[in-house]
This record gives sequence, structure tokens and C-alpha cells, in this order.
Amino acid sequence: MKLLKSRTAKFMAIGTLLFTGVATTVIENGNYFEIAKNIEIFTNLYKEVNTYYVDEIDPSTLMKTGIDAMMNSLDPYTNYISETQIEGYRFITEGKYNGIGADIRLIDDLPTVVAPYKDAPAQKAGLKAGDKIVAIDGKDTKGKTTDEISAVLKGYPGTEVELTISRLGEAKNLKITLVRDEVEVSNVPYSGMVSEDVGYIALTTFTREAGANVAKALQDLKVEQPKLKGVILDLRNNGGGLLAEAVNLCNVFIPKDELVVTTKGKVKDWDRSFRTLNPPVDTEVPLIVLINKGSASASEIVSGTIQDLDRGVLLGQRSYGKGLVQNTRDIGYNAKVKMTTAKYYIPSGRCIQAVEYQNGEPVDIPESKRAPFKTRSGRAVLDGGGVKPDLVLDYDAGSNILQTLEDKYVVFNYVNQWVLKNPEVKSLEDFHFTAWDDFIQFLNKENYDFDTETEKLLKDMKEKSKEDGYLSMTDIQTLESKINAAKKVDIEKHKELITDMIEKEIVSRAFYEKGRVKIGLRNDMEIKEALKLFGDRAKYDSMLKG
Repeated sequence: MKLLKSRTAKFMAIGTLLFTGVATTVIENGNYFEIAKNIEIFTNLYKEVNTYYVDEIDPSTLMKTGIDAMMNSLDPYTNYISETQIEGYRFITEGKYNGIGADIRLIDDLPTVVAPYKDAPAQKAGLKAGDKIVAIDGKDTKGKTTDEISAVLKGYPGTEVELTISRLGEAKNLKITLVRDEVEVSNVPYSGMVSEDVGYIALTTFTREAGANVAKALQDLKVEQPKLKGVILDLRNNGGGLLAEAVNLCNVFIPKDELVVTTKGKVKDWDRSFRTLNPPVDTEVPLIVLINKGSASASEIVSGTIQDLDRGVLLGQRSYGKGLVQNTRDIGYNAKVKMTTAKYYIPSGRCIQAVEYQNGEPVDIPESKRAPFKTRSGRAVLDGGGVKPDLVLDYDAGSNILQTLEDKYVVFNYVNQWVLKNPEVKSLEDFHFTAWDDFIQFLNKENYDFDTETEKLLKDMKEKSKEDGYLSMTDIQTLESKINAAKKVDIEKHKELITDMIEKEIVSRAFYEKGRVKIGLRNDMEIKEALKLFGDRAKYDSMLKG
């Protein structure tokens, strides 16, 4: 009885603190009673479940479940960041964290090293892409979430962690001890010339110094080629980052004191306009910005601003459509809440936010429902649902085969086997993947299910046919044969693009992210189109005129 009273007293104290904490903030918007009432209900419920539920409950886990459910009812970008997730948050904002230095993802329910970072503890200790981590410090990893794995692998520099590794080609598991360290990942993995007079800069994320790093890359290109005739800025698959760095990056190409973005939210005192603050590096060099559906947030501020000010041509596919601004606020015990506080508006006045979501992804908005705006020279642009390129190129239109190969780690798994049978790549310039038939045999042997929409429908038809008997197994098998034949045609149709994926994965094993980017330029269809456009200056100029 004494225990129950003690726990009840603690929960009532928590409830009082929660109640007191909101009293000064909610009275302004008139929801004081509703918020206070629901906080009291929540506190009482939490107390009763934790005290009387049949099994022992971890209060922290129970609370986090409730918090996550609350956050999930809002937009996909409002999240609770617990104390154990702070290192991940630091990586997103600063591009560095304390840990082992490897991209690790769950593949076949086991944490798998997808890419060790160059000169990081993982690479120095001998971890390789494809290594499956079966235990950490002797504890089994099967069934653990990525957050749980990440929390264990991150830690103070100088501390050790022992990994038990299952490696393809090795009969027994390996034990590797790593010493954690501060890991820093460059946001500009590669820049260089892609032709005699056209430069290229890849930016992977808007962490700190993104603008300064792009500025330095451009200055280096201008030293290498004083008669620079064009620059390609690659923001494909760049999911964004710091708003200030988006402004700094725009400032590399546009003059000082230009309006880049305005934020507007419920708290009017927080509305702000962001202008460029420094002298630019170059406002005249022709510029092409590459974007795709993986370009989001800060990438869309930059590409949208370049478009609105007619500073350069956008090429690729329509961007993701994230026009929301997040701010983080401390909520005690080294935890934070990252929440959407505003929408951002680029120079033309448009907001590119997708207004609808399905399963956490933005729903495509027809152009007929998007409001028109005008660029500085009078060109028509649309709001909502992302930034549309001036030159739309989609080599995978009508097919999801490339995305499926990536999502199911098909190319990754193939390369894991390929490197066992082939010598390490010594030269980027001389390497070409020529074993296409071997890749096809791998697909046939592994019998990969690509889960196309047609295949999903066929699975449903199989189940229904068992119930109603309208379709025989012969009918089903005939349809399966036709689908398999169509998939083979689709794979052959995209041979060049798939070969590019394989080459990038192979060279990344020896040359890391820089090698992946560099060899990709050789086969990149969009780079070729950009070079073609730079070669036709009249067409380039006409695309920027109203």
C-alpha cells in the first residue's frame, strides 16, 4: 500500500508540473480549460496503467510510445528527440557525431554495413560493406530497430565496442573491436570539371558550412578553369537541413541583400525574412541545378530561389514538396522536440509545400490545382507539391524498377557477391562493368519479387480465386508468366541505368562516396543533358526569359 501511495504521489506531482507549465502559455489562445482537462486525464491514465497493469512497464518506453503517437498525428516532420537520439540530431545539423562512422541499415532483419565512411573508426578497423552485425558487445542484434542499434553504436570518443560480424565468404563469424571517435562527413563529397569548361559541385546535405563549402568549390573551379562557361550544382537526393545554410548557398550565386525566403507561422512574432548577407562568389556564370523527388526542404529553397530570380535553369524531376520550417526546443533531461512552426515562401511568394500526405509521403497535386506565380522576368511558376524543373527529364517514367532495385538492396547484394570473385578496382577511369549476363543470372537465381502494383494485384487475385474459384491455377500461372516476361523487358530497357547503379556500388567499396559520385558523372544522363544545354547558350538564355 505504501508503494502505491508513493507512486501515486509522484504521478500527481508530475501532473501538477505539467499543469503549471501550460498555464502561462495556453491562456492566450483561449484553450486553457480543454488543455488543462486533457493533461489531467492523460496524467491519471498514465498513473493507473503504470500502477495496475498486469505486467511490469518501463515508464520511459510507455511515455515515448504516447509521445510518438501524438507526434504522428501531426505532420511527418514534427518529432520527439530523446536523449539517446541526440547524436543523430547532431549529425543532421552539424554533419558529425560520436560513433563508429558507417551507414548501417536493417537488411533481412539484421543491421548491415552499407558503407563505412572513409578514415572513420569502422573503416580503420576493417569493416566492409555487406558485413552483417549479429552481435554488439556479445548481445544479439536480430530484431532490434535501427534506433536501438544506433543508440548502442554511438558513444564517447575513446570508448570501445565489440562487433560480431557475419561476412560473405567467411566460414566463421568475425569479432572486431572498434574505438569510437568523432565522425565528420563532408557535405560536398566531390567537385571538379565534367568537361573542358563546365564545372560540377555535389552537395549531399545542408549541414553547417554547406554554403561556405560550395563557395570554396566554385572558387577552386574558377582557378582551375578561368574561362568557366557553366556550373552544375547537384542537389539530387539532398533532403535538406539548416535554413541558414540554404540562404548562404543562394548567396554564392546571387547578390547581397536579395530576399531568399520568408517564414510565416501561427506565432507572428516569429515570422522572419531571410536575405543574403555577403558579397557573392559569381552572379554571372551560367548555372544549372539538378533536382529530383529526393530534393527536399533546403534544397527546394535553393532551387526555387534560383528559379524565381531567373538565376539559373532547373533540370530533372519535380522536387519532394516540403515547404515547412522546423525548430527544435529543449524540453528537459537533454531531450528536444522538433516541430513545424511555419511555412516558407520563396521570392515569387509561392510556398512549395505539399498539402496532402498518405503514409507519410506527399500526395501528387495536379497542376490544375496549384496557384500560379511569376518569376522576376515574368515566367509562370506554380506553388504546392514541389518545385518543377524548367527542363523535365525522367528516364524511369512509367516504371518503378530502379526504385525497387534500390529499396530491396538488389544491386547492393549482387555487388557483395561480385567483389568476392573479382579484384579490387584500382582505377576509376578504366573501370567498366561488363558482366550484365552475370547480373541477370543473379536475379533469376535469387528470384527477386519486385512487388510491382501488378504483382500485388495478382497476389490478391490468387487469394480470391481460392475462395470463389473464378480463376484456375492455369489462369494465374499464365498471368505470372506474362508479368515475368514484362519485367525482363523492363530490366533490359533500363540496362544502361542499372549498369550505372552497379558501377557506383562497386567503386564505392574502394573509393567511398567520392568515387561513387565521380564515376556516376560518366554515365549520368542528366549531366549529359546539362552539358548539351550549356553548349546551346541561346536556348539556355531563352529558358530564363519571360
